[in-house]
Amino acid sequence: MSATTAPAAGTTSRGKAIQVRLQRFGAFASSLIMPNLPAFLAWGIITTLFIAVGWWPNGILGGFGNADTGTWQGAATQLVMAKDGTTFHQYLGLVGPMITYLLPLLIANTGGRVVYGARGAVVASVVAVGMITGSTVPMFLGAMIIGPLSAWVMKQIDAIWAGKIRPGFEMLVDMFSAGIASAAMAVGAFFGFAPIITNVSTWLGDLVNSLADAGLLPIMSIVVEPAKVLFLNNAIGNGALVPLGAQQVAEHGKSLLFLVEANPGPGLGILMAYTLFGIGMAKSSAPGAAIIQFFGGIHEVYFPFVLMKPTLILAAIAGGATGVATMAATGAGLTGPAAPGSIFAVFTATERGSYFGVILTVVLSFAVTFVLSAIILRATRKRDLAKGGGDLQAAIAQTEVNKGKSSTALGALAGAAGVEAATAGTAGPATPIHSIVFACDAGMGSSAMGASILRDKLKKAGRGDITVVNKAVATLDDDVDLVITHTELTDRARGHAPSARHVSVDNFLASPVYDQLVAEITAEDSARANA
Repeated sequence: MSATTAPAAGTTSRGKAIQVRLQRFGAFASSLIMPNLPAFLAWGIITTLFIAVGWWPNGILGGFGNADTGTWQGAATQLVMAKDGTTFHQYLGLVGPMITYLLPLLIANTGGRVVYGARGAVVASVVAVGMITGSTVPMFLGAMIIGPLSAWVMKQIDAIWAGKIRPGFEMLVDMFSAGIASAAMAVGAFFGFAPIITNVSTWLGDLVNSLADAGLLPIMSIVVEPAKVLFLNNAIGNGALVPLGAQQVAEHGKSLLFLVEANPGPGLGILMAYTLFGIGMAKSSAPGAAIIQFFGGIHEVYFPFVLMKPTLILAAIAGGATGVATMAATGAGLTGPAAPGSIFAVFTATERGSYFGVILTVVLSFAVTFVLSAIILRATRKRDLAKGGGDLQAAIAQTEVNKGKSSTALGALAGAAGVEAATAGTAGPATPIHSIVFACDAGMGSSAMGASILRDKLKKAGRGDITVVNKAVATLDDDVDLVITHTELTDRARGHAPSARHVSVDNFLASPVYDQLVAEITAEDSARANA
């Protein structure tokens, strides 16, 4: 018996460890990209409006006008050689400098700040300039590497003489050490790192182009859609698709890669299928979740519905692949990331000539996912109803087999008595709660909505003094009383805040745990008042 179960346990443990590592990478990549998304949006708007094929082409702002024949002499220009060998001055515009310098510098600065505060941010920015000027392609991937790496190196250098400097010389040493180290690393990045990342970026771009030429881009959905449900979407989206998409925009003015992971069509298809053909709490909660997912861009709200019936991932894959194929066939693309994945964000980032293709992409991906989801739900409806609790009970067994552990997603959606998944509360009386943090990968989206729900419940219970905020898991500090996370992220949250009490939920928007916490807090208040 033990001979057969041990390997399975080991395999499950290794699989979980790999998933946690990928989630950590995704969270880190997200911490570099997400704070800078407003800059990406600004660049996307400027690109959409002012490039040669934009809504209002402007040679000065778009950077394609001939400065020698133009009239705006105050704009910065660059010397360009035409195909016939003649030379002229072309406006730099806004599009080129932003994608070449601003966005990579922001990413590198953010990465340096995450690793080593303001000092790391400054060093990372200097080194990033060396890398950027030594390359021939936009250095998004390079910035995500060199920013944190250079800040870490500076941190290790400072550690060499920490506590050994004579009083009064600290500022002198700090200034010169950072200046000399960043200058040296900038030169090294110019000659060594930039060519490597240029080749890697070129290779990845060629790989995407090869897949496109072979008509194989839709196979990306086989990886992307399951990864989203397992909360690995940040690793794929921010870690790979956004940098590669930005590179394609620099070359072609648009990229379909921005919509591979952000397409709201598949999620809407699953939720609408539950709305019409689901049963129990899943059916009643699906319409509200659909509004949040499609218009609010919070894709996490449909993940529990897939976990309830894992075969629906096939519908999501088919819908996602249909969307990618449609984008490729119509030549549509976005000019920047659609974040959050709302239909409004998608339309805002859509390239001028791509609206038909993008709309068709969302519609067809929704239709395919909806039809397949409806078939799956209808095919299992009688069996689910016959089991008393229907799809909820069946989904518990299916999810346990699929994930290798028990899940409370169905109980949460059914409004059953609250159960803390992977029970994380401490035994005995809980300590007084003064601060609560909702934590997710990016620190926004579903965790922000969960925090708002609990904050409102606490105010109604007369405990509006309790601080309830939302953060990214990677930014958690061990100075909080209670941390609420999705079950997939609880292990990571414990590593950042080991002293806190941890509560796991499977659905930030519909968990009975919130009412339990409010009841627990008010009961403790009454007990202290009567003591």
